Amino acid sequence: MPGLVERLREHGRPTFSFEFFPPSDEAGIQQLIGTVDALGPLRPDWVSVTYGATGAARYKTFSAVGAIRGQTDVRTMGHLTVAGQTTDEVRRALASYARLGVTHILALRGDPVDGERFVPHPDGLANATELVRLAKASGDFTVGVAAFPDVHPEGSAEQDARLLLAKQEAGAEFAITQLFFSVDAYVRLVERFRALGGTMPIIAGIMPVTVPSQIERFAHLSGARMPAHVEARLRAAADDRERFREVGIELMTGLADDVLAAGAPGLQFFTLNRSKATAEILQRLRVLPVR
Repeated sequence: MPGLVERLREHGRPTFSFEFFPPSDEAGIQQLIGTVDALGPLRPDWVSVTYGATGAARYKTFSAVGAIRGQTDVRTMGHLTVAGQTTDEVRRALASYARLGVTHILALRGDPVDGERFVPHPDGLANATELVRLAKASGDFTVGVAAFPDVHPEGSAEQDARLLLAKQEAGAEFAITQLFFSVDAYVRLVERFRALGGTMPIIAGIMPVTVPSQIERFAHLSGARMPAHVEARLRAAADDRERFREVGIELMTGLADDVLAAGAPGLQFFTLNRSKATAEILQRLRVLPVR
């Protein structure tokens, strides 16, 4: 199996990957394994599991990663954040991933544990750049980071690009974007990064839209509302659950197709631990004409 970074640099062969969150109990883990198995025929290049904000939630992350590693043959990436942790706790998390045979890490700052703004732990790392540096020094890890097509709520477009470059210089080898709804936002992010000398591949993060409540929730998660024309089409179908789902799948398939045509080296689907919508989008993508 070629390395993840090598796959990302294979022109004309975009990667496809799926993100999951850690279930709360054993039954949920087995359901997650079922979802991974259901997506298996789509031949994902990797799957990833998000990282909990508390000690108990972190244990669930390692349990889910261990189950995927033990019960499937798909490459698995572990998320890791610095929020709310000491540097020693982060080192122990890296050691846990290594024991599980996980060699790919998505290094993230993480959301604020308390309050509206991130405050580093007094005995912890200050940001994702420091986490990248620590991970690269702690073992044979391939490290990725987050990127923001819609400007990070705490920064600016130019600052986002500079911080992404700093992560690359610290050792990051790829980036995955937060969810977004405009191909232009993705293209502008890549252009800003390349203008500064950034070279690492930037994977596009795609969230299937299937229920009306996601409209407001996505605005909160991504820090930006949907483009007006996208939101209008979805709201027009909000009273018909099946119609809304069809419109959402159609819009996200179009977005995925557009970002691939714009040069994205791969797509990461935020699955919410479900397989059907992601599978539908990928199946539709594979019958779209080559541009």
